[in-house]
Amino acid sequence: MKKILGLILAMGCCTSALAASEVITVSRFEIGKDKWPFTREEVMLTCTKGHALFAINPSTLMQYPLNDEAAKNVTSGKATAQPISVIQADDPQHPGQKASLQPIIERAEKLCR
Repeated sequence: MKKILGLILAMGCCTSALAASEVITVSRFEIGKDKWPFTREEVMLTCTKGHALFAINPSTLMQYPLNDEAAKNVTSGKATAQPISVIQADDPQHPGQKASLQPIIERAEKLCR
């Protein structure tokens, strides 16, 4: 029920960039603990018009751009978001670097098809 309510709120509260786009929820359990790049246990993913990929914090409904197209939407004012580094975990294998977003980007790109 919480996920459905979160999805409804995300669709209603997030910017118009989310209109008519699919939203899925992915978790640390699903992706794998060693590949999970976030400080949160789960995030929602969406691919909006123009192939803009966003991660969404289900607790706050804040969006985070995952690719250059999404970042351009934020810069141009078409979307409201914070930098992905806000929720991106540090890479334990490489001190001083952030964890790779590649598994999440690949999953989000599937929504664009």
